[in-house]
Amino acid sequence: MKIITWNCNMAFRKKWSALVELNPDILIIQECENESRCQQTHFIPNYNEFIWIGDNVNKGIGILSFNNYHIERSPDYSDVYKYIVPVKVTGPSTFNLFAIWAMPDKTSKSKSYVGQIWHAMQHYAPALQDPCILMGDWNSNAIWDHERKTGNHSQLVTLLQDYSILSVYHTLKQKKHGEEQEATLFFLKKKDKPFHLDYCFASTSLLSDHTSIEIGAFERWIAYSDHMPVILDNLAH
Repeated sequence: MKIITWNCNMAFRKKWSALVELNPDILIIQECENESRCQQTHFIPNYNEFIWIGDNVNKGIGILSFNNYHIERSPDYSDVYKYIVPVKVTGPSTFNLFAIWAMPDKTSKSKSYVGQIWHAMQHYAPALQDPCILMGDWNSNAIWDHERKTGNHSQLVTLLQDYSILSVYHTLKQKKHGEEQEATLFFLKKKDKPFHLDYCFASTSLLSDHTSIEIGAFERWIAYSDHMPVILDNLAH
């Protein structure tokens, strides 16, 4: 199966064809318009389900399923962690998916950005015991660990490792967190301001010898967004 996460930098209705031609089974889209807004412009054909969370119809998080896969938002979803959305995926593979868009929290610095994911994963800990994928725009990197005493990037990585959930990019590329050589964000769309902020973590039981992860090329995607898509393919069944 193929899962793609992409912060599309809004106006997804004008950009969807670039992703759909990759034949995804699941899309996770940050800064995504809601379903009715997308459908006003002859939106993606033949999707199965569209889950959307947001306060602004032009800018939320969307999760879409295609082909033989189906998605359903978990009844355990908590609005406290609004843009960390637990989803049940069924089809040829069945697993828990956390679609992520780490955001600021106006009420708590400790629950902003990566701290939000840190707290959410403790809240959703029972679901982590089953096969899981956590994928999206995390807005974090180990290079900023020093800014947080609790709930920083590396502590989150360790928490997930305790459930045998690993970063697919770092596992396959044999890289340490904070030492990535490929960027997923080019700040202000400038090639000389690269950061690695978008991730896919997966339970080791879902990985196979054929599993691959790809980050979209700057030249292909920068016209659409400052973020590059992250493409996970060939999970174990």
